[in-house]
Amino acid sequence: MKKKRTIAIVSGLRIREATDGAESRTIEGYALKFGVRSRLLCDWWNNYYEVLEPGCVTREMLDKQDIKLTMFHDRQLVLARSNKGNGTLSYEVDKVGVKFWAEMPHTVDGDKALELVSRGDIAGCSFIYSTDEGDSENAVSYERLDEKGDDGEDILLRHVKRIDNVYDFTITTDPAYEQTDVSKREVEAAGIKFEQQPKPKQIDESKKRERINAVRERIASVGCNL
Repeated sequence: MKKKRTIAIVSGLRIREATDGAESRTIEGYALKFGVRSRLLCDWWNNYYEVLEPGCVTREMLDKQDIKLTMFHDRQLVLARSNKGNGTLSYEVDKVGVKFWAEMPHTVDGDKALELVSRGDIAGCSFIYSTDEGDSENAVSYERLDEKGDDGEDILLRHVKRIDNVYDFTITTDPAYEQTDVSKREVEAAGIKFEQQPKPKQIDESKKRERINAVRERIASVGCNL
């Protein structure tokens, strides 16, 4: 079963410095980084942290996608695009993660993006992806941690080993990866190993409704995480 998920990372998202002294319109950063644990997230069943394993994304896979660079995951606010590896959005996969860069269009939205990034009002980058949730061996596995959330429920560590589709990169204001920065600086990616995959826990109906409502609120907000 494939399900779209949104993951965001804190930024030092920046405008690339122009070499000739002219004003640059190129925004660059990392849409995702490997080996970095997210802040605590939740879905209908579990509290969990998420880590993207090195190798979960490949250039070959990205070159088969139609990826839009947007603001706030709004498909009406397209800043650049890569359709099967061609277009105005450029990217590369390195040891840190997926780095991207794009020259902002001379439009209201392009000018707005440049202004928000230069002022520091935009806090990070995000991407929407899907993977095979049922493939615990090759795609996603879980480790039960020795800690509990504020609701008393167990906390899991979600290990993403393969991403099948990427739908967009976006600049966002509500990042989920608090330990990551998105900039031109080189950082080291940490490797994490995982062992077992626990079965989903049953929760009572009141808690289920609370979590569904919380998910709906995040969907309606800027930079939501599913």
